[in-house]
Amino acid sequence: MTFHKPNRYLQINTSNTVRGALVLLVALGLSACGGDKKKEASQSLVRVNGEEITFLQLNEELSRTPPQPNQAAQDAARKQVLEALIDRQLLQNEAMTNKLDRDPKVMQAIERAKAQIIAQAYLQTRMAKATKPTKSEIDDYFTKHPEFFTQRKTFDMAQLIIATKDFSAPLSATIDKAKSIDEVAAWLDSNKVQYARNQMVRSTTDLPPPLVTKLQSMKKGQLFVIKENDRSVLVGINDIKDTPIDATAAAPQIDQFLRNQKSQEIAKDELARLRSVAKLEYLNKADAEKEKVAATPATAPTSPAAAPAATTPAAAAPDASNMARGVAGLK
Repeated sequence: MTFHKPNRYLQINTSNTVRGALVLLVALGLSACGGDKKKEASQSLVRVNGEEITFLQLNEELSRTPPQPNQAAQDAARKQVLEALIDRQLLQNEAMTNKLDRDPKVMQAIERAKAQIIAQAYLQTRMAKATKPTKSEIDDYFTKHPEFFTQRKTFDMAQLIIATKDFSAPLSATIDKAKSIDEVAAWLDSNKVQYARNQMVRSTTDLPPPLVTKLQSMKKGQLFVIKENDRSVLVGINDIKDTPIDATAAAPQIDQFLRNQKSQEIAKDELARLRSVAKLEYLNKADAEKEKVAATPATAPTSPAAAPAATTPAAAAPDASNMARGVAGLK
């Protein structure tokens, strides 16, 4: 991530990076493939043209949904998930009738999902061996990162989300002269440039370190731009508050962050070990040349571990959806 500050506002250019995380593709519905005809009736909830949907399947799907606040909400969620399972089974049955399971693209997707799930399971067994952070490690992190804790700040920010293709020189000039984000919105309206508005409140604990460094020196009312490939986000700082937290409050967050960090290191080391003992033969000359460049000491191996990525030891914030929409490219 690189930062530029033309005149009065900060422009942040971001690009897609390879996260390397393996994704569990439950959407393929691999768990609903037919079923054993000898299942006991007590295990089954619904029969869909003879195919059974079981308590096990329902509970597995429910485990992937957010916790519900009360019994009524739990019952509603259960009903919704059960009906979704019925719909999925109906679609799967029809797909099988039409022999789509024999389609080469479908077969390839199933094999890909299977490989990812198995690889993911192995990495999880390795990452489970990560040691619990010691009190000394937690205290050390707290002391070395005052910007997240003792000097923690909370920023109330407004956003204008604009397609990068519409981010013209006149718009840049308008932002440079503007005293507020509303002035920029008025210019966009008058020039019939489409945009979306958003509001978010984020602390320095919740943001990526490069952005925290820049925000620490910013003032109320300042504008900055985050460029994220096909969209750009203009952010205006409405308010800044000092919101420090002490070592006791920070400890659980730091503990989780360090656990994630250790898990990622284990996964990275395991992949490096496996590569070191494997016999890799690149059959395409171009790929072989790229591998030589990637294998230089200046480039560290990238791990496709599924350990939760954590740029700061932040707990999940209530406005995480706003952040995801507004500055997703920073994660």
